[in-house]
Amino acid sequence: MLKNRVIAVTGAAKGLGLRITGALAAEGADLVLLSRPSSDLDKLAQAYPQALVTPCDVSRPESVADAFSQVAARFGRLDGLINNAALCQLHSLEEMSNEAVRAEVDTNLLGPLYCMRAALPLLRAAGGGDIINVSSESANVPIPFLTLYGATKAGLENLSAGLRLELRKDKIRITVLRLGRMIESRISAGWDPARRDRFREETARTAHPVHAVGHMRPETIAAMVVHILGLPPETTVELTEIRGT
Repeated sequence: MLKNRVIAVTGAAKGLGLRITGALAAEGADLVLLSRPSSDLDKLAQAYPQALVTPCDVSRPESVADAFSQVAARFGRLDGLINNAALCQLHSLEEMSNEAVRAEVDTNLLGPLYCMRAALPLLRAAGGGDIINVSSESANVPIPFLTLYGATKAGLENLSAGLRLELRKDKIRITVLRLGRMIESRISAGWDPARRDRFREETARTAHPVHAVGHMRPETIAAMVVHILGLPPETTVELTEIRGT
């Protein structure tokens, strides 16, 4: 279904990004795989030797510009961009250092913005295409200790809505994919155990709706990405929310 379509994935080396990569590869897409330098990225390059695999820190505009210049040199176009890379830090807002605040805003909000700006000429060169911005249920239902994360995702959703209007004439679709909790999520791997306990206590004490639904498999989300990319060009999904039961 996606054979010979050039699709870029940010945060591709682990977690959900890795599952999305696998699903796109199975559909025959030509892959552009972007992630921060790491041993995971090295393994990704070995697993997908035909893909363009390059280090990219989405929070740094110069890194994004370099990555997409490689896309232009190799393919000359882009058919899809999956803005998946994210940073989710578990803190009360007053506990966060200025550096932590900046890192989260730069990665979750400015990162997709930089990537979309860099991708637009390549999407136009393809005659149109898709941008899928991965969001979170916390954009719609704020979660304590994830306040800034939710705010960045809400900002991303608003950015997507405005840009969608700007790009309609160019046949570039923008879809927000709003996610609930996942099984095997890597996004919380670095959370401090004591702070995690406080988070669980607070959300349980307030009967926060985050506890009202179960987890879902990342493969389900990856399949949804493939489905959105495969929709006929006259169809647009502006926002879809997927969560466990």
